[in-house]
Amino acid sequence: MGEDGVVARLCNVKALVGILAGAGASYGIYRLVRRVQSERRPGGSRRQEGGHGAGGPPLKPGTLLAKVSGIPLLRGSTSRAAGETESGSLGCEIRACRCRCRLNRLDAPLSPPGAVEPHHVEQLLSLLHNCAPERLHILVTLANAAAFSRNQDLIRELGGLPVIASFLSDPLPEVRTQALNTLNNLSMNIRNQEQLKVYVPQMLDLIEMSPVNSEVQLASLRLLTNLSVTNTHQHLLRNSITLFLSLLVVSNETIQIQVLKVLVNLSANPEMTEDIVQAQAPASLVLLLDGRTNPQVLLRLLTFVGNLRTWEGSGRRPVPVGLPSIRGRDSVHRVLLAENSELHHRLPVLMSHPDAEVKEQVARLLI
Repeated sequence: MGEDGVVARLCNVKALVGILAGAGASYGIYRLVRRVQSERRPGGSRRQEGGHGAGGPPLKPGTLLAKVSGIPLLRGSTSRAAGETESGSLGCEIRACRCRCRLNRLDAPLSPPGAVEPHHVEQLLSLLHNCAPERLHILVTLANAAAFSRNQDLIRELGGLPVIASFLSDPLPEVRTQALNTLNNLSMNIRNQEQLKVYVPQMLDLIEMSPVNSEVQLASLRLLTNLSVTNTHQHLLRNSITLFLSLLVVSNETIQIQVLKVLVNLSANPEMTEDIVQAQAPASLVLLLDGRTNPQVLLRLLTFVGNLRTWEGSGRRPVPVGLPSIRGRDSVHRVLLAENSELHHRLPVLMSHPDAEVKEQVARLLI
């Protein structure tokens, strides 16, 4: 065996032994280590693993986590939001910690025997940096660990955010997706958001350059949803409204819902209103205001229009310095808000929609 091979093997062994050290190491990390070891041997095979459940502390009202919609503990690079419901639970794959995710909340406190200790997280980040072939499995483990607030702080303090974000440019789409999923869980922390905001341009590029309806697009939109929950970083999306609107008319329902979550967040901020109403919009956008549109898509689109109308009619529209108030024929204002918009012909028809929330939003717009 050559000198380079011996050094690499010693490095891997040292990292793996460090993870296993201590009686408190979780079973999930043990399984990850076993996977790494077995796949280093000739004939080693890969397989998906499940996990067992525990949880984290209940959410406190008013916290960022409680405010964000759609932050599940993700199953990994191959899972889709199709398995997600807005009021139900979402199963999750466990490696680093024994936990069970429920949409927008974590359950009972994690028991000490299954806890992930700080040195485990440190070893995982080291392993991620040095063991490229296992990066996907390690990212899944870190995503699960990042569901707990103490680990969100710890990963940041250990310099893990840029390490994880470096995989946004990985050649494999499944690795890019899982890096986004991990950052998504980490974005439930306000201090983490301050560091993650620098990657917004890269997320927007991933949305624009990835195939429509891809996992990468969905994971990028989830992360942008979290970053746009508060007004702090919304200005970073100021020039991407046309991108979101264009994606809205060509994508499937899962992507449409996630795009509209971002747009609803932005439209709730009066400082973003003028940018939105002047953005170029596809004329076909108004065609989504139809009884055959998925009710969750329709409800969010109506909420988006309602938010814009609220600020349009308030007389408090701020016009950014240097931005002329010009609303062209292809603008959001022309397509959705102007007096001659087709929207006004479609709203009365929607009053017969079977969904009560949809009818309520339509009634608000008809007043």
